[in-house]
Amino acid sequence: MGRIGWSIHTFTAVTDSSGIAPPHVSGTPNFRRASAALFAAGLGTFMTLYCVQALLPSLASDFDLSPAGASLSVSVATLAMAVGVIPLTALSDAWSRTTMMSLALGAAAVFGVASAFAPNFPVLLVLRLLQGLSLAGLQATAMSYLSEEVHSRSLGQAMGLYVAGNGIGGMIGRLIADGVLQVSDSWRWSIGAVGVIAAVCALVFHLSIPPSVRFVRRDPSPRALAKGIARALPDSGLLRLYLIGFVAMAAFVTIYNYLGFRLIADPFDLSEGTAGLLFIAYVSGSFSSALAGRLVDRYSRQLVLVPALVVALAGLALMLIPQLGAVIPGLVVFTVGFFAAHAVASGWVGARSSALGVQGAAVYLFFYYIGSAVGGSAGGTVFSHSQWNGLTVYTGCLVVVGLVSALTLRRLRPPHHRTVAAGGPAAEREAPADASESAEA
Repeated sequence: MGRIGWSIHTFTAVTDSSGIAPPHVSGTPNFRRASAALFAAGLGTFMTLYCVQALLPSLASDFDLSPAGASLSVSVATLAMAVGVIPLTALSDAWSRTTMMSLALGAAAVFGVASAFAPNFPVLLVLRLLQGLSLAGLQATAMSYLSEEVHSRSLGQAMGLYVAGNGIGGMIGRLIADGVLQVSDSWRWSIGAVGVIAAVCALVFHLSIPPSVRFVRRDPSPRALAKGIARALPDSGLLRLYLIGFVAMAAFVTIYNYLGFRLIADPFDLSEGTAGLLFIAYVSGSFSSALAGRLVDRYSRQLVLVPALVVALAGLALMLIPQLGAVIPGLVVFTVGFFAAHAVASGWVGARSSALGVQGAAVYLFFYYIGSAVGGSAGGTVFSHSQWNGLTVYTGCLVVVGLVSALTLRRLRPPHHRTVAAGGPAAEREAPADASESAEA
């Protein structure tokens, strides 16, 4: 969902004299194929992951669950992604990038179709957990593939299409699930339909993706991975960015999980189908994340990150007004702010991690999806006891925590850049103050 950040691994360009094919450049056939394939991957991933948000009221009714209980169908999938992304990062280094991504998308589609036949809610949760674990294989690999195969001057464009696939997939998955629900009156048909479309996305990806030609296979080393993660944890700048990703995602998933429950009750009394149409607001995030990247290039990360979080707070406040004329624009404003903040924070993590030579991007993804799993479920408990007003206070506090963290980043020192020569120790040099800025799309 939204901009995920740059490669988990530091990438050193290979010169043409090495005999390895040059990286893909914008306008070339292989660049178009790679971009189309990663767009399909992003589409299938977030369509599969978040389609059930539109089905939560139906799941609650069918299985006699509370809103918090129904939201576990979202939380278990994102939790599995959080847990799986770090070990699968190591596995992706030892295996084929494209094979792992193809199998991840295919497996997620199969588990999606199987979910339509779940006899009870516990079985549905197991299948959703397996879906999340499968999709972690894609998340652990896609960024590395792009950084290896695409030229640095064209990486922003390729990343933008992947991010656009994420945002559009999140919206389409919800709308398809909601539309099928209105026709069939069954969440099973909805989740099965999304699974079939995800299978089509997996097939498009498999047929389109150019093979890895610049990938250097490495033996999986849990010790090296653990060291890279351990070095990423003490850095105060990365810690604050992890916190921003955690709280922002927790607030975002909470709003989208429980807004449907609010809109089908008094004073709105909308049908589930009409309430589901509000998920169209999700697509606004695709535009705001791209805009945030351009603004970062022109100004700075902090000068974009802080206003983005303030915008998200304004959207929350606007949604408090019990009128659709306020709720709809409030949701759009909140979504714009979240995606812009996530775009900046994740890009900042990727750039700073590369400069430090650590596995910061993997850790960021871990906290990001933990925020979705834990924060979203906790929000259901708040909603059950305090309704929308209490939920607004809860999500508002989360965003304020992120805002305070963002404000403290003004004093963040530039990292020491590390490059690791083959077979040699890490050589460190002081990075210029704006070194991390150049990595942002």
